[in-house]
Amino acid sequence: MRPLEDFRIVSVEQFGAGPFGTMHLADLGAEVIKIEDPSTGGDVARSVPPFADDGDSLFFETFNRNKRSLALDLGTAGGRAVFEDLVRVSDAVFSNLRGDVPERLRLRYADLCEVNPRIVCVSLSGFGMTGPRRAEPAYDYILQGLAGWMDLTGEPDGPPAKSGLSLVDYIGGIVAALSLVSAVHAARRDGRGCDCDLSLHDAAVSMLTYPGVWHLNGGFEPRRLPRSAHPSIVPFQVFRTADGWMTIACAKEKFFVRLAEAIGRPALSTDERFSSFEARRIHREALAAILDEALGARPTADWVRILGEAGVPCGPVNDVAAALREPQTLARNLIVETEHPRFGTVRQLATAARIGDEPVAHRRAPRLNEDAAAVLEGILGYDSARIERLAVDGAFGESS
Repeated sequence: MRPLEDFRIVSVEQFGAGPFGTMHLADLGAEVIKIEDPSTGGDVARSVPPFADDGDSLFFETFNRNKRSLALDLGTAGGRAVFEDLVRVSDAVFSNLRGDVPERLRLRYADLCEVNPRIVCVSLSGFGMTGPRRAEPAYDYILQGLAGWMDLTGEPDGPPAKSGLSLVDYIGGIVAALSLVSAVHAARRDGRGCDCDLSLHDAAVSMLTYPGVWHLNGGFEPRRLPRSAHPSIVPFQVFRTADGWMTIACAKEKFFVRLAEAIGRPALSTDERFSSFEARRIHREALAAILDEALGARPTADWVRILGEAGVPCGPVNDVAAALREPQTLARNLIVETEHPRFGTVRQLATAARIGDEPVAHRRAPRLNEDAAAVLEGILGYDSARIERLAVDGAFGESS
């Protein structure tokens, strides 16, 4: 069995952050039943370009592997009844909606505990279900600015910059997945579920880590440094080579000694300007100029080989294509394949969570409402007459 095969999650989710988190759980074996609003054509991610066609997109495939889809109108009496029947036989209800919406849609523990006292209700929203911003929408880009990330990113004389990836969304999704698993464990132990009120803003602020702690305790004012340099460890940044860029990270004194020897400048490690972490921090510009001159004499591949053999942490600055071709990427089986009726063989990226050594078989993301029969008949035991009545009453969207 996969680790979470005994988990069933009813997920009212959309777009990126929430689906990213639940996909980790689905990859680990959890049954994730994705509730999609039939009036809007399901998850908006189905129509995100490019590579979008007829209610499916590669964006949607990216975040919804190994899940089931059920089209359900939660605003109808019948749709609500089906939802509560699913709650009775599930471990968790997950949502990633605006912070005030779980109360309106009755997705909190107080709304569902009489249906299932052990149910865990996980809400991942932009700002959480409390606080002055609870009713505001939020997206990764907005939160990278609000939480101080963009002020830390980019060149000193350039504009604030966001990460090239939606890291607030992804961190929020992983925090939500961890919270859900922990809360279900507690519910099984204690016989009582709970709410998990999570927010992307909380996740982003918590990721300020040591710069935030330095500021809170010592008044430290972070500033952007050239070429993504570390605020206190030197050298720890990108350097230009003869044909591109590479990273070097001397997080220990021994690494700097090795670096100095590898570039043919062994005296650097005993030069009083560079002989300690603090000395190098003070004289970072002078050291960078020396390293720039040395590293600019050879191409990246040569330096990666030379420094690697010397035991200096380093690497090339790859583009996406090169990152996906890296031997380590391939050796770790990070590219998986699923078969799709519209897109054919879809190559996807495996989740990084690994438990045991059994290979994981992946299913493509579901078509809208593809799993209606499996959920309504197989899980809930509805007969055809009941399903027809619910359909006529609009539980699954407008009746044809």
